[in-house]
Amino acid sequence: MRNPRRDPKHILAHHYPDLGQFEELYKDIHQHPELGRKEGRTALLIKEHFERLDLDVKTNIGGHGVIGILKNGAGPTVLIRGELDALPIREQTGLPYASKAYQRDSRGIETPVMHACGHDMHIACLLAVVTLLKSARAEWDGTLICLFQPDEETGAGAQAMVDDGLYTKIPIPDVILFQHVDHQKTGTLSICSGPTQAAADSFDVKIFGRGGHAAQPESCIDPIVIASCIVVRLQSIVSREVAPSDTAVITCGSIHAGESANTIPDHADLKLNIRTFDVAVRNKVISAVKRVISSECRASGVEKEPEITTSSSFPLTDNNSEVVSRVKAAWACTFGDKVHFQDRKASSEDLPNLATSHNIPYAVWFFGGTDAATWDDAMGRGAPELIPRNHSAFFAPAIQPTLRTGIDAMTLAVLSLMV
Repeated sequence: MRNPRRDPKHILAHHYPDLGQFEELYKDIHQHPELGRKEGRTALLIKEHFERLDLDVKTNIGGHGVIGILKNGAGPTVLIRGELDALPIREQTGLPYASKAYQRDSRGIETPVMHACGHDMHIACLLAVVTLLKSARAEWDGTLICLFQPDEETGAGAQAMVDDGLYTKIPIPDVILFQHVDHQKTGTLSICSGPTQAAADSFDVKIFGRGGHAAQPESCIDPIVIASCIVVRLQSIVSREVAPSDTAVITCGSIHAGESANTIPDHADLKLNIRTFDVAVRNKVISAVKRVISSECRASGVEKEPEITTSSSFPLTDNNSEVVSRVKAAWACTFGDKVHFQDRKASSEDLPNLATSHNIPYAVWFFGGTDAATWDDAMGRGAPELIPRNHSAFFAPAIQPTLRTGIDAMTLAVLSLMV
């Protein structure tokens, strides 16, 4: 029979931290966002919190990556993960704690910065979870690793930590858990087994033509015409080379060539993004994209092969079914019918790079940040598109009950593996 003191509801009831400090921490981090690879202030705040809890602290892993380890006897090792970085977006929420920050990006350009993806909420939730579990350490067994990675938005941060010897510096976890705030209604959770978020591959493409005067096109090779043909032809990969039962998205997010109306430029630049939910489909689509680009160039008489460079790559997020089942069972007593099935999202996440090197099972889920009144109004009007979503300049999770939901969901998930 389970010791009643080890019941998760008992632990939540008797060890819950004062949320005021975490609400203020959230506002502070929201007001002072930092771009990837520049997250020094945020990492320092987390380090100082870990030190106050007397955790084993590791810093500067893969950049500004910071980790707190809470060893609590024999038992499973569970890693919970958050992210440090923000986005180059000018905030338009109008909140009293809205970001007015600017930073120089990787190109040296001064840009506005905003926590438009909820990483600030993730930080506040996880630090509260660690604080709660430190208080309740007599009621669970194992090792808790709280990891905050840098540079998630480019898809590089998790792998940078692994490449920097992450698993020589911390115990190899038995399970990895991660939660992401999104635009769904506050107080709700969504999760599924198997493919959860898409793999995403981005490419910079340079097409070489032959420039000249617009009055003499016969002496030129127009890279804009070639680029236009490529953009249109790429969509036939999805419609004619990918099975209807599979999913793929190919997007040309940028096309740039020339500066003058009466000049045919000598090159054109494209930025492409590919999203898939299956490894075989991913490989097939990437190969087809490269084939189409090269073939269109050859068909136009281009003398120099196009340059195709990978600019970022996110792996497929594929939830472990056993971990998902345990997490959902742990939520039942607290969240009941507020736990929903999560449809696959075409958004992407680099967390799997923390897991693949040691085949560590993991689960990723989502929790709502849109206040109930805003949600109900939008749904009542049949206009869900009016709700600001992640990466919007208007995205701002309601602090409560979002923070409490995230704390409860992650605490219960950890305890499902440790009690």
